[in-house]
Amino acid sequence: MATNRTFTMLKPDAVRNGHIGAILDKITATGFRIVALKMTQLTTADAEAFYAVHNERPFFGELVAYMTSGPIVAAILEKDNAVDDFRKLIGATNPADAAEGTIRNLFATSISENAVHGSDSDDNAAIESAFHFAGREQF
Repeated sequence: MATNRTFTMLKPDAVRNGHIGAILDKITATGFRIVALKMTQLTTADAEAFYAVHNERPFFGELVAYMTSGPIVAAILEKDNAVDDFRKLIGATNPADAAEGTIRNLFATSISENAVHGSDSDDNAAIESAFHFAGREQF
């Protein structure tokens, strides 16, 4: 059964390039309600833990370095069918393949600096949300 919450991170490139407001506006304009939001910076340990599923991949070190290179904006979003709808909104990982009007089409600069993370399943949405937000920070 699909849940009505998902997790997202606006990545360091989106923050650095001044896209926080535009991305959040696009998210809310498409019917998502923000139920938790904060700007923070991941430590190396945080990034390694969050992306542990990729720790055997050749790009893991670069991913950790990139995700710790500047602040991120973490958010929990609410909407019916949240995970699938948000994945459609953000577009393909490679912005060159992302559909017109998607967040990555509009704001990403490359496959490695692709502006935004979105949970890929209901289970991961819950895990990723709990990684970044205590229960009292969710509304």
